[in-house]
Amino acid sequence: MKFLHLGDLHLGKSLGDFDLIKDQEFILRQLLEIIDREAINGVLIAGDVYDKSVPSEAATRLLNFFLEELAAREVNTIIISGNHDSDDRLNFGSGLFKHSHIYISAKYTGELDRWVIDDGKSMVNVYALPFVKASQVKHYFPEAGIETYEAAVEAVLATADIDLQAINILVAHQFVAGKSEDPALVGSEGAGTQSVGLVEKIGYDIFEKFDYVALGHIHSPQKIGRSTVRYSGSPLKYSLSEVHNDKSVPIITIEENKAVNVELVPLKPLRDMRHIRGKMSDLLHNNDISGRNDFIYVTLTDEDIINDAMGIFQQVYPNTVKIDYDNSRTRAAEQVDISQIAHNKSFTELIGDFYRLMYNCEISDEELDVMRMAAREAGIIDETN
Repeated sequence: MKFLHLGDLHLGKSLGDFDLIKDQEFILRQLLEIIDREAINGVLIAGDVYDKSVPSEAATRLLNFFLEELAAREVNTIIISGNHDSDDRLNFGSGLFKHSHIYISAKYTGELDRWVIDDGKSMVNVYALPFVKASQVKHYFPEAGIETYEAAVEAVLATADIDLQAINILVAHQFVAGKSEDPALVGSEGAGTQSVGLVEKIGYDIFEKFDYVALGHIHSPQKIGRSTVRYSGSPLKYSLSEVHNDKSVPIITIEENKAVNVELVPLKPLRDMRHIRGKMSDLLHNNDISGRNDFIYVTLTDEDIINDAMGIFQQVYPNTVKIDYDNSRTRAAEQVDISQIAHNKSFTELIGDFYRLMYNCEISDEELDVMRMAAREAGIIDETN
């Protein structure tokens, strides 16, 4: 029996000012081709289906398209919520969808949802653990003394009737770590060892009863602890830190003897993401025109600030997302002790210091007036300053 493991679709997400709906539709169609080619029996979608709790109309239409295609193929599809999803919105229509082999578990209600997938040759139990907080689980187990995410998930799993002789899969959306190291983080997942996106980490060993654990929440595809506890990663690059992160989708083949094989199938985006670096003149006169429609992040090494750099770049690279600088001034700014920079200085002095640091000249009275106006509107200074 074969399963396709997805996670972190983030339908409706934008990259800077660029709408990704066409890119997301392109990758979903590519996934459908893989499903057809590999004769997939089930699709596991491990949360963060939408990018926002109130998804856009375009995002809901795209999910509707994908689910219609899966239903037409009679592919068993299990969907859980992630921390970006609204439980109620994702759960809408779930009672009807189940008749088309689309099973949604968007909110924990005191016990794990479970579906049995039977292809006529073997049977697999698929358990669904939507994104949960410790406070939600504590509501159902008030005597358990639950204070952490790990204790909450342990309590949930302890109440599940898991047949160890059967084949068991868990779909979950949590920050799961190994015993000696944390998963590789990218993008808005942030950094730190204790939490990601305000989600505390839990150890992978609490999933020992499951033959495969389909995880969502981390955008970088990787295994955690053992090869069968895995983040699928997001199907597209959603931040600069993912620029060198090759995207793939895991296909899980489960044999009758409970052997689990994982194959990573590469994904090719409609528009890739690249980071280019150098002087503007060199970058713009590069004769290689391939990839000019990719999403481009630019680091300029020119010493002088270039007026309308974005407008100039987008004439050659129309999907330029962001431009920053790496030169002697920016490196000097990085060395400034910001804890002392505002000590006993007025707003005018601070702005003047910053302007000299960045542009090596004095700020004009007109420019200073503009900065004062912006600071007042932002509430940084009052009308008397």
